[in-house]
Amino acid sequence: MYNIANLKCFYEYLKHIGVGKSSIAANLSMALAELSKKVGIVDVDICGPSVPKLLNVEGMQVINSQWGWKPLISPLGGIKVLSVGSLLQHSDNAVVWRGPRKTQMIKRFLKDALWGKLDFLVFDTPPGTSDEHLTVVQTLKRSKPDGVIIVSTPQTVSLATIRKEIDFCKKMGIKVLGIVENMSGFICPCCQDQSDLFSSGGAEKLALEYGLTFLGKIPIDLRLTECCEQGQSLFTTYPDSTVTKSFLQLAEKLMLYRSLRGDNISRLTSDQIFPTIG
Repeated sequence: MYNIANLKCFYEYLKHIGVGKSSIAANLSMALAELSKKVGIVDVDICGPSVPKLLNVEGMQVINSQWGWKPLISPLGGIKVLSVGSLLQHSDNAVVWRGPRKTQMIKRFLKDALWGKLDFLVFDTPPGTSDEHLTVVQTLKRSKPDGVIIVSTPQTVSLATIRKEIDFCKKMGIKVLGIVENMSGFICPCCQDQSDLFSSGGAEKLALEYGLTFLGKIPIDLRLTECCEQGQSLFTTYPDSTVTKSFLQLAEKLMLYRSLRGDNISRLTSDQIFPTIG
């Protein structure tokens, strides 16, 4: 049975919870920056942009110079950011665009922006397999991107959707770097005990089924929610928390993958490249 205090804290968390996709992308970017990497992030969730708030660039204006758009610079690690949310007059304005206009905007983010030299360019995409995904894949085809990280929660309903994402990647010839299980266990802010309020291990089983790398688990932690809502860095505000360490380990795995790309990577097993987080 679950501790009543844990459940009370969990329901408080549910008041503010989203799907977790954008928070994973934003915090992974901050983790890479924390490890001294030059990072950019493109928010291609055109209809629901949240990266400006997560990276504390909300209210800043994108400058359109004669050489192209200048990405915003986040105070959280110096991450370069481009999002349609930064182009709206008001953050509450709805974006009601058809596919072709979305496609045009994403291409501008990639081709008409002064990104400069980066170690990592992270894309925060919306759920599903829509125009945004196709545009990114087609535009970056010649650049040969490293691949995608699939984010899932442990529940069966979420895993059913993830199967479609995996199938999309296969059809488009995109490498799946691995699967991350988000909302995997709840950390009580009072006693720091961890409880599995949902089922656990579903994403890991799915990775095994498809022969993919399981990158690890990110627990539910109210401190992460607090930082996301207030535009703060988890890595400076709560540097010793479990969720902070999980993101840093995920970033280190991506850096290791980068360093081993090519002939050397084929000689190592998945466990050697991406040892389990936790």
